[in-house]
Amino acid sequence: MKLLALLTSSFVLLQSSFAADRPNILWLTSEDHGPHMGCYGDSYATTPNVDGLAAKGMLFKHVWSNAPVCAAARTALIAGMYGPSTGGDHMRSMVPMPEGKKMYPQFLREAGYYCTNNSKEDYNLVKPEGVWDESNGNAHWKKRKDGQPFFAIFNETCSHESQLRKRPHTAIHDPAKVRVPAYHPDTPEVRQDWAQYYDQVTEADASAGKRLKEIEAAGLAEDTIIFYYADHGSGMPRNKRWPSNSGLQVPMVVYFPPKWQHLAPKEYAAGGKSDRLVGFVDLAPTLLSIVGVRPPEWMQGHAFAGQFQTAPQPFVHGFRGRMDERIDCVRSVTDGRFVYVRNYMPHLSQAQHVSYQFQTPTTQVWRKLFDAGKTTPEQSLFWTVPKASEELYDLQSDPDEVHNLAANPDHAGTLAKMRKAQEDLALKIRDVGLLPEGEMHKRAEGTTPYDVGHDDIAFPLVKILQAAGTAASLKMEALDELKAGITDEDAAVRYWSVMGILMRGSQAVDAARQQLADARFDSSPSVQVAVQWTLAKHGNDAERERALMALVGLANWDANDVFTVMSALNAIGDLGDKAKPIAEHVTALPSKGEAPNPRYGGYVARLLADLNGTTPPVEEEAKALAKKKKKKGRE
Repeated sequence: MKLLALLTSSFVLLQSSFAADRPNILWLTSEDHGPHMGCYGDSYATTPNVDGLAAKGMLFKHVWSNAPVCAAARTALIAGMYGPSTGGDHMRSMVPMPEGKKMYPQFLREAGYYCTNNSKEDYNLVKPEGVWDESNGNAHWKKRKDGQPFFAIFNETCSHESQLRKRPHTAIHDPAKVRVPAYHPDTPEVRQDWAQYYDQVTEADASAGKRLKEIEAAGLAEDTIIFYYADHGSGMPRNKRWPSNSGLQVPMVVYFPPKWQHLAPKEYAAGGKSDRLVGFVDLAPTLLSIVGVRPPEWMQGHAFAGQFQTAPQPFVHGFRGRMDERIDCVRSVTDGRFVYVRNYMPHLSQAQHVSYQFQTPTTQVWRKLFDAGKTTPEQSLFWTVPKASEELYDLQSDPDEVHNLAANPDHAGTLAKMRKAQEDLALKIRDVGLLPEGEMHKRAEGTTPYDVGHDDIAFPLVKILQAAGTAASLKMEALDELKAGITDEDAAVRYWSVMGILMRGSQAVDAARQQLADARFDSSPSVQVAVQWTLAKHGNDAERERALMALVGLANWDANDVFTVMSALNAIGDLGDKAKPIAEHVTALPSKGEAPNPRYGGYVARLLADLNGTTPPVEEEAKALAKKKKKKGRE
């Protein structure tokens, strides 16, 4: 016992010594808003507090959240690793933390910091023990020990997507003065949603102002490094959930008091603006660098401040996996001027029916106008299938990203450079997001997706990346390669090869009919779904009839895992009228079943609600919550 007490005492003394004369770090974060702030040149915005912080600090002009949705973005941030590397790229998923790795607050606590998170966590990675000193709505830096430095996050939810569509609403900004982006139709509903979004950003700014005054009142302003940033782009459709600049660019303003400016980015200047490219994966190593801890090599980001800051990077990257109930696989890159988007599933539109997104009035009126043929080419892109396999946008001439330059020979060099950057990162981080989600979990049994991804036998990435790229290219001359891939020993190669046939339509099915027939009973459920999806959509009448019933079987949660069920229901939804013969069978499918984590639980019900034409559970929940709040208000 004496030895234990001595060791404990020694550790506390070492910790206290290490923490002595360290800066406090305050993160003020907000949800669902891009750089729509006065300090970023937006004259319509009303954001005096963050503008004031930027005037005495510095803003970054090119910051990407890596993912265009909250949980996946926070997952990249908390680990300092990309979601497609850890397997945490899918919205509200859950995978184990890579073996031997830590979340950044653990490093800070070991360095003597008191670490608090006020509001929510929402990670797609299982949280290890000892991440936070306190993480809840009452967490606060005031609870630290005397003299102990703190790291504190205060997250503001008032700007969340759900708030920009609440009615009634007391307006601050005039909808008539909104700038409607080229991809949105100019209607009263769209203007109202955009104006209300700006109102909510103003509210988030006010919240940040209160926290800044609290620091000043406590006499801590000159000892506290402050960051303000949002968790991804605005909650408007074609922003949130889409990994283009509109969905990924966020504001980031930093302030380093004079005492701590030796830890600031090398380009730091009061009132300055940095051209450095920053992604959320950079924040964890930056924090460690600021507190004097060398970032571990496994972190995939780059420190942009502190003792171990690195040179600016040439690119920043984005990704999109499953968005709630809808599957997808997209990767993106920017060099600050050009944005490159690689669609690995070009047969699926940007506007897949995510129930939560369709509650926004803009989404609803936009869809009606598109169906009526009343949208411009720029406004129609969101709904059109197939998507382009590759997209390239020049933010200087096309800030709304609606004029695709990928086929323009004048930009062939830029396209090749950006494509190489995307593929190089996939190889470097070992992109397990190229596996179907169910296949990823199957391979990771007993270990983690990250660790499987770094085993070239269990995960032959080079040929999987090649198969995915060939599939998504939509080139008919790749048919022989795709047909050969259907019999590959690796299930992911087989999956992408079948998906490539699906993307090319009936002509490709005619050419690969025998290979598809042989693959109907593949050992991988993911391949089975892809085969039946292909035959149901592009096969002959007999093939379609068999494939539809097979998809019903694969969508049965009593007989299959949740990932197979979600994939099968996505396939049925994509078939449209071709799925009418199985409508009654779909109605009878179970909406509840076993899942590896409760976070997956509601997606099957949402998919079935969409197929059956009933109210999605997410809307029922929202109505019940609104009714409860109304009743409480009356009381």
